[in-house]
Amino acid sequence: MNKTKSPLGEYKQLQTELGFKKRIREIVRDAAVSTIALRDTIPSNGNWIRFPYYHHIFSDECINFDKQLKLMKNFGDFISLDDAISILDSDRPLEGRHFCLTFDDGFKNCLTNAIPILKKNRAHATFFIPTLFIGSSPDDDLGVGESFFGKDDITIEFLTWEDCAEILREGMSIGAHSVSHKKLVGLSADEVKRELLISKKTIEEKLGIDCLHFCAPVGIPGRDFVIDRDPQIAKEVGYISFLTTRRGSIFRKSTPMFVERDHMIAKWNMNQVKYFFSR
Repeated sequence: MNKTKSPLGEYKQLQTELGFKKRIREIVRDAAVSTIALRDTIPSNGNWIRFPYYHHIFSDECINFDKQLKLMKNFGDFISLDDAISILDSDRPLEGRHFCLTFDDGFKNCLTNAIPILKKNRAHATFFIPTLFIGSSPDDDLGVGESFFGKDDITIEFLTWEDCAEILREGMSIGAHSVSHKKLVGLSADEVKRELLISKKTIEEKLGIDCLHFCAPVGIPGRDFVIDRDPQIAKEVGYISFLTTRRGSIFRKSTPMFVERDHMIAKWNMNQVKYFFSR
């Protein structure tokens, strides 16, 4: 397998690796969204929870990530995933405006870059990890590029189990993102159950915690997981939440076993952030 000379460290490096055409599409899309969003704003009234989620905070994304968190703080409070699920699972009415931050995939830069900025802004986050990749070497032949970026010659550094323990010591949370990061839709029910159960048990044994939250790999309902099967399997093996990647704010009582989230890229400007949170 041909790999990049070194693991990804900057977002611009990822853009280069993904190719010129994709980079141009991204520039055009970002410009269009920024223009459309000039008059958009985040709702400052009503009652809602938004679940922004990120995959990475590369070194050249840190400044904008800090700005994004500061923008969110102007419109709502940061709450933990435990608290968000407790609200959704209770008989209490939804009151106030809240942001619940999560990170998928278990990349090392979640610790080195994201944690200091989260702490600076007093924001809690839950980090969903695919257990097969935790503690792996960039040289391990685990299909990292194809699994996470759709291009097999890309490598990135993952968290170690000690890193995960450090994340917990910093006051953050850890959740499961399966073992192998395979789309659940392509697995049998028994295979899904094994992925969910083994990842849960591994996290609990390695970190000495109860692993109660699961996030579906890739996570688009109906395309990447089976809507009427996989959340139910997650509940059966002991999870109290099942997170997806369908966009949307929760204005009402919603099931903790089908949580909608908003995909974010830390390099986005503030107009783009306002655009997605205004929908």
